[in-house]
Amino acid sequence: MKVAGFYDESISNGAGGHRAVLFVSGCPHHCPGCHNREAQDFCFGTDFESSEQKYLDSIKENSILKGITISGGEPLCKENIEEVYKFIKDVKKIRPELDVWCYTGYTIEKLKERDDEITNKTLKEINTLVDGPFIQDKKNPTLRFRGSENQRILDVQKCIKDNIIAEKNIV
Repeated sequence: MKVAGFYDESISNGAGGHRAVLFVSGCPHHCPGCHNREAQDFCFGTDFESSEQKYLDSIKENSILKGITISGGEPLCKENIEEVYKFIKDVKKIRPELDVWCYTGYTIEKLKERDDEITNKTLKEINTLVDGPFIQDKKNPTLRFRGSENQRILDVQKCIKDNIIAEKNIV
């Protein structure tokens, strides 16, 4: 997996305070109007494996972090999901109190339809999922933490436990 970028601290990539953000490279969706077009290329950026420890050290040392966010590209595509899962697990080993946000162009329904082990394990590690492709005709710059009106902010654990679509109300 390649990484398009990493932020030590961000307050604009999820709710709840300062977050570390990992931007993975590679996306099969190619949404028109994507704000991160260069990250659609699976070869863009730096090698994740050689940089992971640096990211983990930064997360471990940053006492003001409230969570991590995984974005892209597409973190949950088949090419990236195993390393994304491993990264989340590695973060939770050193900072178990951090919550996890993930941005994906897939809907949770599509992810649950996969019904494969790695997708199911990964979803169990995510607290909040911003799901759905970016749709240019539904772009709304007034929305918090999402780009288009079709995208949802979901409480993943409630979605799994109760087998419902549980949107979070982020104010």
